[in-house]
Amino acid sequence: MSHLVVFLHVLSAFVWVGGMIAIRVAVHPVLQSIDDPKIKLDKTLEITGRLFHLVIPFILTLLATGLMMAIATNGYYGSLKSLFLSKEIIWTVMTLNFTYMYIQRRAAWKLFKAGKLPEAKAKVSKIPNLLLPINIMLGVAALFIGVSLRGL
Repeated sequence: MSHLVVFLHVLSAFVWVGGMIAIRVAVHPVLQSIDDPKIKLDKTLEITGRLFHLVIPFILTLLATGLMMAIATNGYYGSLKSLFLSKEIIWTVMTLNFTYMYIQRRAAWKLFKAGKLPEAKAKVSKIPNLLLPINIMLGVAALFIGVSLRGL
């Protein structure tokens, strides 16, 4: 059973972090080539919406499997406890950042549907160039820490 918990935890991390990397590195630059601002914003909101809804179950799985592993190891082993807690803090910050992005994107979608393009664009303007890269860097750091913890 422990292998399944670790597998689901790692899979969830890869889907969440990998999805963000794919959107930022592969999809976002292509979206910038769209000349029509309405179509560009529509596609940006649609793609981020799909990603955000895709990763929600994986974020919840990360939380559940992380708690299972924490309970199974009694908060982890002595000297590694600070490493373990660092990883927990990173995932918590990532989840809070994700929640903020989700709320901003949802508000932007409502504004977009109401025909308020400048307001909608302003709501999501920080996502591709600030918030998403922050979560990508934090996610890669958490993955590295997780591998370090499993390897010790």
